[in-house]
Amino acid sequence: MAIKFNDENLQQEIQSGKPVVVDCWAEWCGPCRMLAPIIDELAAEYEGKVVVGKYDIEQDGDFPMENGVRNIPTLLFFKGGVKVDKQVGYTSKDVLKAKIDALL
Repeated sequence: MAIKFNDENLQQEIQSGKPVVVDCWAEWCGPCRMLAPIIDELAAEYEGKVVVGKYDIEQDGDFPMENGVRNIPTLLFFKGGVKVDKQVGYTSKDVLKAKIDALL
């Protein structure tokens, strides 16, 4: 299961140095809901290697503004505390796996 990120815990995870994948989403977003099971599957598959979590843009707001998130779903990929990749919109699990594998 994906972690629930918020403005308080997200920066700690990113600064930990571990690879981090952040799914910026909202409950009302259809493509976000379609992507949700894939995010949970990836969180389980990469458990212990990559931190995968969901950030609800309706509950918190600083992080998306700081990272230029203008559309959802947007997935942000961090390695060593630095944003290294971004995926905007719904995409396949294979595409996401390739992006996550590039973090390792």
